[in-house]
Amino acid sequence: MKTKLLTYLSRLHILRSLKMRIFIIILLVGILPTAALRRTILTSYTKRAVEVRTTDIQNQCKILANHLINYNYLTDSSSEVIAAELAMLSDLYDGRVIIIDQSCRIIRDTYGISEGKTMISEEVMRCLKGESTTHYDGENYYIEITTPIVDTLDIGDEVDENYSDETSVIKGVLLTSVSADNIQTNLEILSTGATVMQLLAAILLLAIAWVLSQLLVKPFERVTKAISEVKDGFSTEQISVPDYVETEHIISAFNDLLGRMKAVDESRQEFVSNVSHELKTPITSMKVLADSLLMQENVPIELYQEFMVDIADEINRENEIITDLLALVKMDRRSTDINIQSISLNELLERLLKRLRPIAKQRNIDVLFESIREVRIEADEVKLSLALSNLIENAIKYNVEYGYVKVTCDADHQFANITVEDNGIGIPEEAKEHIFERFYRVDKSHSREIGGNGLGLAIARNAILVHRGSIRLESQEGKGTKFFVKLPLIYLKSQEGK
Repeated sequence: MKTKLLTYLSRLHILRSLKMRIFIIILLVGILPTAALRRTILTSYTKRAVEVRTTDIQNQCKILANHLINYNYLTDSSSEVIAAELAMLSDLYDGRVIIIDQSCRIIRDTYGISEGKTMISEEVMRCLKGESTTHYDGENYYIEITTPIVDTLDIGDEVDENYSDETSVIKGVLLTSVSADNIQTNLEILSTGATVMQLLAAILLLAIAWVLSQLLVKPFERVTKAISEVKDGFSTEQISVPDYVETEHIISAFNDLLGRMKAVDESRQEFVSNVSHELKTPITSMKVLADSLLMQENVPIELYQEFMVDIADEINRENEIITDLLALVKMDRRSTDINIQSISLNELLERLLKRLRPIAKQRNIDVLFESIREVRIEADEVKLSLALSNLIENAIKYNVEYGYVKVTCDADHQFANITVEDNGIGIPEEAKEHIFERFYRVDKSHSREIGGNGLGLAIARNAILVHRGSIRLESQEGKGTKFFVKLPLIYLKSQEGK
């Protein structure tokens, strides 16, 4: 049973192959028309051969019918001339001729077995009304023809197929049955020749289909090989297979993906380098401070206290970096333990501003809150608080003395809209596209003075994306910055994890 299943699956796999499908399509496109052409030729030949033979026999029968009237054969069947013509017609076409009078009595049968009997059939009755009939029996291979025996006032006139003239009188019927064996014999010969030609064409088509299927799939094989080389690490260059539009589309999509992978890899390497640097800097500072204490003897207690304060500050800085890194990693994983609940966005912002106002007050910065309407939103309060507090704290840290930070809360029927605006130092144009990158800082020396580590905006952006929201900014250097946050009022659980 297992062997049969594997065989069946193997066949299905072969049929799924593009090469095999192209092969089958080309084969069918070649064979089906030849089969239809063969059938059409044989049918046309049969029809034409029967028509020619029928016309020939009808002409002979019309001549014989005229002779029957001339020799008054229906009343006196002793004419040797008519007997000779009947015998010649019967022998010539390998058939049977029956002469029937008006009363449906058989006057003469060339087979000599039905004379004196009565024959009533649909064809005979139709012929007595002046309608000639023909019938071809393809199973028994014979043609049957009925010809009216017409007596007209002018015997010299040709007998028409439709005997409706008032001067014509139908005296009887000439029923002729002739063999069509020669037609069938010729048809068999023609059919044999056509079969041979069809077989030769099929063999040729098999070869053509196989070659074409191999050639047409070659570009896709080159695509597979090129992608495999990139996958195995033998190449990092963009690939090109311009044979088909389809391969161009595939390669274009792959090259785009390759470019993104390179960018991600570069970002990863830069991230690791930045993490190493950021984590190593506080440790280096602590080691220098500790070594300084150890190298000195009889160090005053005041110096110990000063150095220990500096070491504690570096430990706190290290702890902040690690905490932010852990938060960022959780955001990147798009963790499924996101705790969605209905919260008041206005109250959340008021709590955050209440906590951050003392920091702003130290630099004489006014923090304003404009609540345009009451907004309730489905969100993870912890993650959203982290995102918004980072935005507001950044606006405070990178502001000027006696500046302001304005937070606005509004909503429409679908989204909550939050803006965080300041009149601080602003962001240079060339730095805007990098501002959400990890460890990116516009002015590293200034960031070091105010304690920035370049992770705040990255954390904020990831937390907003986890909520299916968006964030953008407008900024002018020396005039200030404005962040626009848009969040859906209802969290779409069906999209989670996509």
